[in-house]
Amino acid sequence: MKQELTENILPYWMNKMQDQEHGGFYGRIDGNEVLHPYANKGAIMNARILWTFSSAYRLLRKEEYRIVARRAYDYIKAYFIDKCYGGAFWELDYQGNPVNTKKQTYVQGFMLYAFSEYYRATRDAESLQLSKNFFYLIERCYDREQGGYFEAYSCDWRPIDDMRLSEKDANEKKTMNTHLHILEPYTNLCRIWDNNKLKAAQKRLIRIFVDKIQDKQNNHFQLFFDETWNVKSTAISYGHDIEASWLLFEAAKELGDEELLGEVRILSLKVAAAATKGLMPDGSLMYERDNDHLDCERHWWVQAEAVVGFMYAYRNSGDDTYKQKALHVWEYIQAYLIDRTNGEWYWSRLDNGTVNHSDDKAGFWKCPYHNGRMCMEMMEAVL
Repeated sequence: MKQELTENILPYWMNKMQDQEHGGFYGRIDGNEVLHPYANKGAIMNARILWTFSSAYRLLRKEEYRIVARRAYDYIKAYFIDKCYGGAFWELDYQGNPVNTKKQTYVQGFMLYAFSEYYRATRDAESLQLSKNFFYLIERCYDREQGGYFEAYSCDWRPIDDMRLSEKDANEKKTMNTHLHILEPYTNLCRIWDNNKLKAAQKRLIRIFVDKIQDKQNNHFQLFFDETWNVKSTAISYGHDIEASWLLFEAAKELGDEELLGEVRILSLKVAAAATKGLMPDGSLMYERDNDHLDCERHWWVQAEAVVGFMYAYRNSGDDTYKQKALHVWEYIQAYLIDRTNGEWYWSRLDNGTVNHSDDKAGFWKCPYHNGRMCMEMMEAVL
């Protein structure tokens, strides 16, 4: 895992994605390995770069990782943060001018995740204050009547009609995905900031997963909801299930509430077991199921989260079959997803086994975060 991180994933972003002319990082390398120097720059990609290189520096203390992390940190501060209304813009052009100024709660969560990890790595006081600022900002998105966090707002924090993260998402006011990526940074913030409001918000968020988002009938996590938590989708996302299974456990563990942790450990194992239904004969994890329709594309991020999630299930249960499942996914990744010629990972393998060249190699959603985090989670387990 260390070799994959240090010799393949991180060098790709260091050597190919730094924009030396306009600052920060290029917006896109497509699936055919063609750089698009004038592509727009997304907040999600930039926050995930900051998180990844900060985490790598924290673990390995290599100065080159700190330098890249600082580059991401400075660019985000200068261009993505809205100095008038607060929060982070969704998208900039290649020169750093805002082109989509909506405030997606999901993005604010990743900014918090990135700044809090930068603080863990460097102890830079400003990054801790930015982390706190984003926490209070996200709490403004909380629905005090029905619970949970609303999806998106306009630049000046007014309600908007289209709240989707992407075109394939349902246009609903609350989603599992956004709640997961608020839970994740709140866990990280708990590691560096002892604050009662934060702990209360995190406990409340865990209960939302337990009481609202989990489907008690099949142990999968439901994906889309209206304002009053009516379920608006029948799809099952195996990647989100296995990712949430371990992130939820980490969130409860960080709070130090033993009763809650015991409850979440049981739930986490139930979700991991449900996710195994998406495993394919080649050891990989399929993308999604919606009633009788199976989407068997093998996405890079789903495989990365499967390795981590099944290893957590192994550690929490002692069941060796989970470790074998993690190993089989890792073997699939090595055989079919790592690009041995150009570096990094392909977006996916299609159901017929061919490489997906239509989707990006690096871009708005294709970042070093899922696969980089997989490596670092496995490294931290033995350090």
